[in-house]
Amino acid sequence: MAHGPGSMLRNTAATLMCISGTAQVAALWLRELTGAALIDGLWGTVYVIIGIGLYGRSKFSVYLGIVIPCVAAGVLIYNMAHPQQAYTLRIAVDVVIVLLCAVALWESHRQPKA
Repeated sequence: MAHGPGSMLRNTAATLMCISGTAQVAALWLRELTGAALIDGLWGTVYVIIGIGLYGRSKFSVYLGIVIPCVAAGVLIYNMAHPQQAYTLRIAVDVVIVLLCAVALWESHRQPKA
């Protein structure tokens, strides 16, 4: 687990990312198995992997924690003119994850080198 500047933000982003990814994978059992459902499950798997990486120390995971939710939210917004309530919640969680990762990355760059 990471300790230092932004570690609480990073752990919060990791937890949100893992919960979001798990919910996306679990949704496969609640909806009809279509191509869109499988793509959501794949996104969920990517979210869980990045979420686990955010519990570590790598800055690469933080960069992915910014880029991947931005891409996922952008794709959802582009493909759905009026998203359903569940997708609106998913976009909101993605925005929170991006903000948490961005602040954690900014704080890690401001940390004085020893």
